[in-house]
Amino acid sequence: MSTRTHADELEIPEELVRRLVDTQFPQWSDEPLVRVPRWGTDNAMYRLGDELVVRLPRRTAGGGLAKELTWLPRLAPHLPVAVPEPVATGMPADGYPCRWAVLRWVEGTPALEATEIDHPRLAADLAGFVRALQAVERPDEEVPGSRGAPLAQQDAPVRAWIVQLAGEVETAAVTEAWERALATPAWDGPPVWMHGDLMPTNLLIRDGRLAGVVDWGTCMTGDPACEAMLAWMTLDAASRPAFRALLGFDDATWARARGWALSLAVGALAYYRETYPVFAALGRRTLSAVLADDLQ
Repeated sequence: MSTRTHADELEIPEELVRRLVDTQFPQWSDEPLVRVPRWGTDNAMYRLGDELVVRLPRRTAGGGLAKELTWLPRLAPHLPVAVPEPVATGMPADGYPCRWAVLRWVEGTPALEATEIDHPRLAADLAGFVRALQAVERPDEEVPGSRGAPLAQQDAPVRAWIVQLAGEVETAAVTEAWERALATPAWDGPPVWMHGDLMPTNLLIRDGRLAGVVDWGTCMTGDPACEAMLAWMTLDAASRPAFRALLGFDDATWARARGWALSLAVGALAYYRETYPVFAALGRRTLSAVLADDLQ
């Protein structure tokens, strides 16, 4: 991916990252530094030797990296698959204005790129992961995040994105599906731990199975419906019912989850169609799956 994805994106060339590492962590100055072929939407990433990755926020806004550094060490011992382990925290320097981090590299192929996925087994793996995460004791304070909030808080941006997509999608059908999701009763149970971004870009596959979960910058406590958006973003239609049954989601939670998948899909299409075509294509596929499921 060679184009910028955000208007306010920072320039993070390899030469800058090399200086940051060599100056702040000279013990790794002899380790090769290699750009990860496809960055995420929020962080630049460079492999550091065979076992580490340097992760640097691409924008000054947001606090995703701080969440990872705070919560990953506390969550990791309770989870059934590998997650990144923070090893060191770097400070702003050489014109780069943000804190950054060195983490353990988690081996695997993103589900978005994997050619062999056993969807029934992946559905079971993901349900087990979600159950394990939800079982982690919550902190005394809530961990905020927009995706753990009521779905209605997404109404204004979703409607704006739908307008932007006129001529590309069936806006009437998308609006009707969104309004059905909004009409669903809100979550009235206790907040639960969530990753918050279980997209196929963040789910690592080895031998057809779930091997790791990365990119924890949106982790939070809140409505568990958001976590199930992966059913339309990652799983095929045949494996969705098993995933739902394993988690015991009722009709309202499942409908809100479908709404979350719709909101992420139209957002990806509207925001990334020119700058991150792979992600926009994921949004288009997700939207098609949501609409097909919503009409059943």
